[in-house]
Amino acid sequence: MSPRSASGRIATSSTALIFIQHSAHIPPGRDGLFNLVRGLPDTLRYENHVILAEGDYVIAHGRFSGHGRPAAWIAADVARFEDGKLAEHWDVLQDEVTEAQSVSGLPMFGDRFPA
Repeated sequence: MSPRSASGRIATSSTALIFIQHSAHIPPGRDGLFNLVRGLPDTLRYENHVILAEGDYVIAHGRFSGHGRPAAWIAADVARFEDGKLAEHWDVLQDEVTEAQSVSGLPMFGDRFPA
């Protein structure tokens, strides 16, 4: 799935008037989120692994690839919703490691290491 198409629809339709951005990679506020989505490369892809929800909070664990960096990013995005709208966002990003780099011997995403 292209994050530009899906995230753009979500961002423009569900962001609260006040939006708090905690990510070190995204400028603050609604404009920071909108500008990020607009500037995403067409090659960027997101694969979701699991989504967890409790109360007003949702955590999505997934992989971002095609962003021009040497390794894909494994991400945990945490979102807080207020009145059904996105109100706050945090993320944790980590470069995906190869089997040789994995101390645990297990992949960070899914059941296989990246090729």
